[in-house]
Amino acid sequence: MKAFLLTFCCCLLALGASAQPGISEMQQAQQNLRSTFFSAMDCSLVLAAVFGIIGAVRIYHNWQMGHPRIDEQVAAWFFAAFFMVLAGAFLRGVFGL
Repeated sequence: MKAFLLTFCCCLLALGASAQPGISEMQQAQQNLRSTFFSAMDCSLVLAAVFGIIGAVRIYHNWQMGHPRIDEQVAAWFFAAFFMVLAGAFLRGVFGL
């Protein structure tokens, strides 16, 4: 019985060892992540710039129309653009690139 149990455990260990992914596949996945990540980082910066430009135009329009309270809009558009910049930095920190 002990010999059967020992043989069974060795077979399970051999199956577990052969099921592990290879080093080359991991390096290929990391390279694919690096190639697509920089475009995501650029995309976050472009979105931040778009938010800033659209926000500036809308705030200027409301200011010229005489709306007395534009402080909330200034803060909202500023923090939307700031969030996009931080999101890109956060992604860079999480993935370690």
